[in-house]
Amino acid sequence: MAEALSTYWPYFVVLAGGLVTYGIRVFGVALAGRISVDSQVFQWVGCIAYGLLAALIARMILMPVGVLQEAPLVFRIAGTAAALAAFFLVRRNVFAGCIAGVGTLIALTAIFGLE
Repeated sequence: MAEALSTYWPYFVVLAGGLVTYGIRVFGVALAGRISVDSQVFQWVGCIAYGLLAALIARMILMPVGVLQEAPLVFRIAGTAAALAAFFLVRRNVFAGCIAGVGTLIALTAIFGLE
């Protein structure tokens, strides 16, 4: 039994991961046609999605990992401010916000260096 379990363990992990990942997507597609865009459930799901995104962005700014960790906090905050300003100034354009934020962070690290 232990030998069979060790042989097929990777397949079980991949299958379980696939069921969890794609099962919830199938569930979402099945419910998508039945939920009104104006319903409370739809608004709640949207709020959860925005909350998760905001938490991930805040974590990247305040507690980064990897190369971003080397950039000072003030540079990361300045990049965020530039991204938000560009986003709202260019009619809520996400691409313009990303370019402004990344460009500001690159410019500040190129001019002043890293920690």
